[in-house]
Amino acid sequence: MKLKVEPDLSQESEIAFSNADFYEEEGKIVFTETYHLKRGYCCQSGCRHCPYSK
Repeated sequence: MKLKVEPDLSQESEIAFSNADFYEEEGKIVFTETYHLKRGYCCQSGCRHCPYSK
């Protein structure tokens, strides 16, 4: 029996977010245009910095 070992993604997830991706405002996380472009699509939530709704 062979077991497939998944790679450790904990380091990748730390890299995925940087200070350019979000900031905190009044206790809420606000994603930047940079984050939305990395994600690659609009989530239809009316985000302030969404580059896809322009």
